[in-house]
Amino acid sequence: MKKTYIISSLILFIILCLTSCSEIGAKSTNMSVIYILTAIFSFLLLIGYCCLIQNKELWFYILFSSVFIVNLGYLSLAISKNLEEALLANRISYLGSVFLPLSMLMIIMNTCKIKCKKAFSGILLSVSIIVFLIAASPGYLNIYYKDVDFKIINGMSVLVKEYGSWHKIYLFHLLLYFSLMIFVIMYASNKKIIESKIHSSILLIAVFVNICVWFLEQIVSINFEFLSVSYIITELFLIELHMIIEENHSKEANLTINNEQIETTLTPISNIENDNNNENTLNNQNKYPDIKSIDISSSNSINEMDDDLLKLNFFESQLKFLTPKEREIYDLYISGKRTKDIIDCLNITENTLKYHNKNIYSKLGVTSRKQLLAFASTIELSSKEKN
Repeated sequence: MKKTYIISSLILFIILCLTSCSEIGAKSTNMSVIYILTAIFSFLLLIGYCCLIQNKELWFYILFSSVFIVNLGYLSLAISKNLEEALLANRISYLGSVFLPLSMLMIIMNTCKIKCKKAFSGILLSVSIIVFLIAASPGYLNIYYKDVDFKIINGMSVLVKEYGSWHKIYLFHLLLYFSLMIFVIMYASNKKIIESKIHSSILLIAVFVNICVWFLEQIVSINFEFLSVSYIITELFLIELHMIIEENHSKEANLTINNEQIETTLTPISNIENDNNNENTLNNQNKYPDIKSIDISSSNSINEMDDDLLKLNFFESQLKFLTPKEREIYDLYISGKRTKDIIDCLNITENTLKYHNKNIYSKLGVTSRKQLLAFASTIELSSKEKN
């Protein structure tokens, strides 16, 4: 996270240097350089995410692409030669600006472990498309801009606009997304769904930076689009936080696997040695003729075999106490599905699956998936032989 702060501070420092006191011609050149740098930097971030990140997510693709498109649009507008080129560049920047808050919201929801139905994201996507079409209407309709003119100010191309009544739709669109982002973060923080207060603070900072810059541009006439920079800083914070969380999950998963491997290497030793237990063992062997599939063929005593058979009986008796969701996960394991397949199939997070696994193992009296599959295989074989 320190790297993100350093990079963000460096970006702001460069901008301050380039926009400091200088002649008008030099300022226009500096502004053009900033637009070029932000466009190149956002493009490199997009390529870096595609090439360097292993566990990629769709909404991060959309976020990085949107930031690049926004900066490309700002750059194209700054170097436009006429009104037609400027309006086209304006549409390009709006294409990124409209879909960027959608991707931010979905990333924040995923980070806060709040799942939404596909219909919800589909509705938001449809609304974003409609808003983009409205924002892209200048040059064809006068509903978004009542009037628009092309000028070159201090060596840079700008659009002089008089907003129309439909421009409020775009403002409402942004305010709605910013409000939803803040609500999701606060809700997750209050419910303690998000991993730490530091993570929720980082998310809030990422949102408020864009809100403050956006409001500043609404009330102050500035020729430079500072949103081009705030968007880059935002994606740096979000991807850094995402990588930290993924690293923590990976460490937890490795620790769980190591613990399970240690537990499965320990063979329980029974102290019960009497004729009744030996008789129960033989009866259970008749009940489960393929009991050797539980890896007890190497046992050197009846007591060890008896202990495994008792566990097997307990395992079978507890299957009926699994919840519908736990039973669904159990059946998916039995069918040979891997962890990633189950997560995709049930549309749940890795932490949610771990939570269900813990409950399933506890109820069935097993310590690992390997042991679960061994018991399940034995019961299934026994059932087939009976039929």
